[in-house]
Amino acid sequence: MRVLVTGGAGFLGQAICRGLIAEGHTVVSTQRRRSAELDAMGVEQRLGDLADAAHVMRALDGVDAVFHNAAKAGHWGSEQSYINANVTGTANVLGACRAHGVTRLVYTSTPSVAHFGRVPCEGGNEQNTPYAPDFKAPYPRTKQIAEKAVLAANGTPVSGGGRLSTVALRPRLIWGPGDTNLLPRLVERARAGRLRFIAGGHNRMDTSFVDNAAEAHVLAFNALAPGSANAGKAYFISNGEPQPVRDIVNGLLQAAGEPRVEASVPFGIAYAAGALCEALWHTLPLKGEPPMTRFVAEQLATPHWYDLGAARRDFGYVPQVSVAEGLERLARWWRDSASVALPRPDQAGPG
Repeated sequence: MRVLVTGGAGFLGQAICRGLIAEGHTVVSTQRRRSAELDAMGVEQRLGDLADAAHVMRALDGVDAVFHNAAKAGHWGSEQSYINANVTGTANVLGACRAHGVTRLVYTSTPSVAHFGRVPCEGGNEQNTPYAPDFKAPYPRTKQIAEKAVLAANGTPVSGGGRLSTVALRPRLIWGPGDTNLLPRLVERARAGRLRFIAGGHNRMDTSFVDNAAEAHVLAFNALAPGSANAGKAYFISNGEPQPVRDIVNGLLQAAGEPRVEASVPFGIAYAAGALCEALWHTLPLKGEPPMTRFVAEQLATPHWYDLGAARRDFGYVPQVSVAEGLERLARWWRDSASVALPRPDQAGPG
């Protein structure tokens, strides 16, 4: 089968491409810039912007199925930039699926679509965790709009007489070998002495080892069909090993050979700092991302972990790589990757 992966050059996208190739599929990727890693895999690359409907129509020409993984992530940026990437891009993908007779679409969403500020989610599942009614950042807001559109498209007719089957996966905090974003940012901030936990970092949170997240996508794809148990539904995905945020962060830092971090600030101070940073970055010509926002403060201080029972039942997802084994793999990769580039300080992520 010929399968398109949007954002195939990204961290999760490359892992999905590898998983599909291992199953014998021919893989095509669309993203803005050419990827040497995808070249090495033999993945055809169709370069362009998903907000460009004409490009998306060309990108889906001749493919049988789509993994819509590309998105604008992060906690800062203009509302319009998130709408263009996450809402318009998804609408263009759905339109091209209908026009080209694509019958299977796997969408990469986020648990943030169901995060209610400081309301804990502990062992939440897809039935008892509804969509959040409002957000303090454009990323979860636009991802929720896109997820709803993808799920609403399930069962709609496509060219050639078939119907589109869709499923949305919500992996939580993806990490592992090949990560040139999260871990380098943590390392840069820790070395600069600017990494702090919020409210002690004792709240438990789910994470997803990258190969587990990719396997979940492939398993969901294999099970997807008109009327299948997973068609038209969203699923939480993680390692199923919730840990305190301080253990997650220190585990990643130690995999990179860095010392533990223990410093912490109260939630109220972090939240107020986030509000101040947002105001300053909106009113002054400050470059890069603010070091804190209200959204990030809430995310880092609130328990978020999930029941994976539905994914196990409907498409057989069981995490194969434990957190402990994943950290060992990450440590080996970090030691062996002399070319890993740390972000500049003005690009560093939140603490």
